[in-house]
Amino acid sequence: MARINYSDPSKASDRTREILDKNRNANIFRMMSHSPSYFEQYCRLGGAIRHKGELDPIVRELAITRTGILCEAPYEIVAHKRIGKNVGVTDEQNEALENWQAANCFNEVQRAALAFTDEIVKLNKPTDATFKAISSKLTPAALVELQLSVGFYIMTSKFLETFEIDLQPVTEVVG
Repeated sequence: MARINYSDPSKASDRTREILDKNRNANIFRMMSHSPSYFEQYCRLGGAIRHKGELDPIVRELAITRTGILCEAPYEIVAHKRIGKNVGVTDEQNEALENWQAANCFNEVQRAALAFTDEIVKLNKPTDATFKAISSKLTPAALVELQLSVGFYIMTSKFLETFEIDLQPVTEVVG
């Protein structure tokens, strides 16, 4: 059960209700909408991360899901395994993310991105060797997008866990 009550969409501004409706009134957004201005900007950046830029969506979703795993955020893991599947992440890859280093289902770019993700989350920044490995495989724009994706979902995972956001059945958040 969440640590504080979710916001009541019926008491929200038209703009906040519009964003909530677009996001299927998912619990994370109902909690975040207690601060309408932050909520709107969060959704704007989240939308850019998920729908704009040049980073391969499979690489992005593998990194986001791995971030959720490392931050111990089940809501994030469940959501992004589903989103990843929708962009081409295989079931084998989703299952292997816990121990990706031992798996054979990731290509060289994906492995470099996962190592980069692990070090951002665990070490606060990647080692020179890991940075060199991923930067040799991505354009500067895609590299920036990967780092910002990981950082954004560290924040999201911490938000979910801080407020103990309740998991929802997939049918409630998938249209």
